[in-house]
Amino acid sequence: MTDALLAADASPWIARFAPLARRGEALDLACGTGRHARLLAALGHPVVALDRDPEALAAAAGPGITTMEFDLEDGTVPWPFEEGRFAVIVVTNYLHRPLIPALVRSLAPGGLLIYETFAGGNEAFGRPSNPAFLLHEGELLRQAAAHQLRVLAFEDGFTSLPKAAMVQRLCACGADFAREDAQLDGGAAATEARF
Repeated sequence: MTDALLAADASPWIARFAPLARRGEALDLACGTGRHARLLAALGHPVVALDRDPEALAAAAGPGITTMEFDLEDGTVPWPFEEGRFAVIVVTNYLHRPLIPALVRSLAPGGLLIYETFAGGNEAFGRPSNPAFLLHEGELLRQAAAHQLRVLAFEDGFTSLPKAAMVQRLCACGADFAREDAQLDGGAAATEARF
C-alpha cells in the first residue's frame, strides 16, 4: 500500500500530526483493523497494535506491526506497558477514562499523544450515544493539563466526515518535545528531518 493510500485510509487528524512524532515505538490503542498502525509503520515506527478483538488484530497485522490482544476494560489485569515507552500514542473512536493516567505515563517525555473520539451531542447522530463513551466539553484539554501535556492542537465540534458526529481531537506532547518540532504547516521537511 502506498503512503498516499495509507494517509487516505487514516483519520485526517492522525495523518496530519503523526509525522511530527520522534523516531521510536508507537502504540495504536484500540486499533481495530489497524488503519493507524499501518500509517505509523509506514512512517518508520515499530508499532504495537492493541485491541481485544482477535479478528480485528488479524487484519491489523503487517510489517513493522506487533499485535497484542488485551481487554482494556477488564480491570483485573494491570496496564501492560512501562513508563516512558512510546514516542507516539494514537487513540481513535475509543474512550475508557480510567486508562488515561496509565496511557500518559507510557508516553515518552518528548512523545506525542494524538487522540480523536466522540463527544457529547453525538447521541443526535447515532452511536455511541451512551454518555460513558462521550467526552464532556473540553475534556481532552483538561486531561492534557492534568497530566502536564502541552497542547499543540485541539478541536471540539461537529464533523460530517466520515459520518455526521460530534468529536474532540487533541494533539499534545510531553515536556521534552521542542516547540520548533511542532511544524504545524505539515511541511515535508518536518517528516524528512525525523526519519
